[in-house]
Amino acid sequence: MDYKNEGNCPHGHGAAMPQAEGGVRPPRILAWETTGACNLKCKHCRGSSTEDVSEGELSTAEAKKLLDDIRETGTPIIILSGGEPLMREDIFEIARYGTDLGFRMTLATNGVPVTEEVAHKIKDAGIQRVSISLDGREKTHDAFRMIPNCFNDSMKGIENLKKAGVEFQINTTVSKFNLHEIEDVHNFTKEIGAAAHHFFFLVPTGRGAELTEFEITPEEYEVALELLHDLSRKTDLQIRPTCAPHYFRILRQRAKKEGIEITPKTHGLDAMTKGCLGGISFGFISRNGDVNPCGYLPVSAGNVRQQSFKDIWENAKVFNDLRNYDAYKGKCGACEYKTVCGGCRARAYSETGDYMEEEPLCSYYPEGY
Repeated sequence: MDYKNEGNCPHGHGAAMPQAEGGVRPPRILAWETTGACNLKCKHCRGSSTEDVSEGELSTAEAKKLLDDIRETGTPIIILSGGEPLMREDIFEIARYGTDLGFRMTLATNGVPVTEEVAHKIKDAGIQRVSISLDGREKTHDAFRMIPNCFNDSMKGIENLKKAGVEFQINTTVSKFNLHEIEDVHNFTKEIGAAAHHFFFLVPTGRGAELTEFEITPEEYEVALELLHDLSRKTDLQIRPTCAPHYFRILRQRAKKEGIEITPKTHGLDAMTKGCLGGISFGFISRNGDVNPCGYLPVSAGNVRQQSFKDIWENAKVFNDLRNYDAYKGKCGACEYKTVCGGCRARAYSETGDYMEEEPLCSYYPEGY
């Protein structure tokens, strides 16, 4: 992507934005679950999606009004997500409307529905990057996505995007299921010409809550993030761990050990961002208009059918709680890295019912704690 300053986005990096009146930063990235319908049956699905369109999804008119309301806060990157957003008949109308409002519109798809015709519609709607989910090579990916030949169908979608001149990135969900394949899938991502590779560490929500056998331990989590850090130092492809805020602690620990100052010159975009940005500069809008800090933290800040997005973003209790690092509990509250890491608030909520509690997958203990 052509943003140069900072970000924590599944589709690239957004420029730093000025403080809003009252001291609340405008959102930089918003993920919007445009539909709950999906053509796949992924084991880890956050939204427990099925092939059926769920009741209460925002209409075309409501979708456009939402984009109008978001425009009052600025021009964040908009991620059209799902389910599978391409199962929504008006998705290109919505994307074009957002493009014309000045948003950087992106699309998160499993790639299977991306025919040559669809790829050209994506291009014509002004969508600037598409993310495709690949969790490994063919055997691993098909097993995780629960549909035979899904890998090959996704690869056809990628080829169609390339022919249409649409930039794409690969998203990989990390779990015990594919932990040993991280470097291999990254090498494959480079081979096929992706613009970036983002690793999503499994958060136990939706159908993913049932995958206890696929949850990695704190020690495995640390090893995986160390590996990603090493990969980032030797690859020319942008790597981004997501739902893995400890990466930014590790980055600083490694730099200190090596006597390296963290700057944009030495660490690129990683020098200008932090770990968990849920409710801080990132937000999630559900299929029925609920606004959450992220898609894995099902705590509603309000609903866009009853309130303006701007009002929700600036005044919701959950958002203002998450912006107050001094109120974080346990190890996270005592940690010297809390302003660059923050711990995964969704994972804390899933384990304890309190999004301000300490991150359960972190093996680091602050000095003197």
